[in-house]
Amino acid sequence: MARFELLWCFFPLPEKSSSMENLNSAVATLMHGSNTLFILIGAVMVLAMHAGFAFLEVGTVRQKNQVNALSKILSDFAVSTLAYFFVGYWIAYGVTFLEPASVLSADHGYALVKFFFLLTFAAAIPAIISGGIAERAKFYPQLGATLLIVAFVYPFFEGMIWNGNYGVQEWLTAQFGANFHDFAGSVVVHAVGGWLAFAAVVLLGHRNGRYREGRLVAFAPSNIPFLALGSWILIVGWFGFNVMSAQTLQGVSGLVAVNSLMAMVGGTVAALVVGRNDPGFLHNGPLAGLVAVCAGSDLMHPVGALVTGAIAGGLFVWAFTATQVKWKLDDVLGVWPLHGLCGVWGGIACGIFGQQALGGIGGVSLASQLIGTAMGVLVALVGGFAVYGLLKALVGIRLSQEEEYYGADVSIHKIGATSQD
Repeated sequence: MARFELLWCFFPLPEKSSSMENLNSAVATLMHGSNTLFILIGAVMVLAMHAGFAFLEVGTVRQKNQVNALSKILSDFAVSTLAYFFVGYWIAYGVTFLEPASVLSADHGYALVKFFFLLTFAAAIPAIISGGIAERAKFYPQLGATLLIVAFVYPFFEGMIWNGNYGVQEWLTAQFGANFHDFAGSVVVHAVGGWLAFAAVVLLGHRNGRYREGRLVAFAPSNIPFLALGSWILIVGWFGFNVMSAQTLQGVSGLVAVNSLMAMVGGTVAALVVGRNDPGFLHNGPLAGLVAVCAGSDLMHPVGALVTGAIAGGLFVWAFTATQVKWKLDDVLGVWPLHGLCGVWGGIACGIFGQQALGGIGGVSLASQLIGTAMGVLVALVGGFAVYGLLKALVGIRLSQEEEYYGADVSIHKIGATSQD
């Protein structure tokens, strides 16, 4: 006994409280690291979606504008990063990165990776616009528009909805019992991008030769395989766009994944049927469904998501046809129908199929969804006409008739997509 007491004096056992503290610290470190990795994977998946935007546009435009499509998407992403890092993220979330690296790397740099993830959403705005204004927009004025939109217009609405800025969400909750719910950006990203594109397309006007004696002249897509490749890249990346919007590993939901899948399938089948086997409609149908389900993917029952996607797929086919034929709005890739209108439908659908009466989780107000969606459209229209109207007045936003005739590839980049032997 005396020998044991002597050993205890030299080698005391650790106290229970100290062990628990070490365990809690290890668990906290593991969770911070896991969350950082989780959202980083999401950021990379959404970054890859920009290749989808690029190839969707490359396959849709005429061959003489393919290089320009690729160049715009990459250049817009670079400008978006600068605009969002130095200005936009601060406007939306009140966060700047002008601090020592030792501070920024706290919690495994989770705050930095969160910025990276949300940047990929912000950069999707000019990528959306790019498809609408293809084949006749000047290059550098469009980069100027990207700078203004990602620095000021998009973060204003993003911060209002996702960070509670300006008290709008609090007011909606007080008035209608729930705030405006947009889990992954049907309105914040897609509707805003689509309605910004609408303003740009209106101010640019239609492409030369697109209408003759009031009738539509068909400009066939240059490369259906590239168009399909772009669609598939976007489809795969979209599961990072939606599922990783939880932003933490403990918040991840299989419901979001399955709802995204069902909406994608619903949009595909509807576009296939309504579009009468047209491959352009077919490969945009799943994107329409995914746009629409973003807002309520964490609330809807999978059957509700299927219906939401199916309606979006049919809406896209109808609206794209009407836009080109009846309304003579030359939106090359149909980004206003795809993102603008299907995004609006997604905001509204969240308020319908998110209700418990229709199998949803609940906690959502249709009135709040209608008001929040309308606010997104208003911000985008005002911002779009202001930005593109200012640039049009100051420097011009459209290629000359000769430059458009020879194509943006040769006129702007001095090289074509393929070598000429």
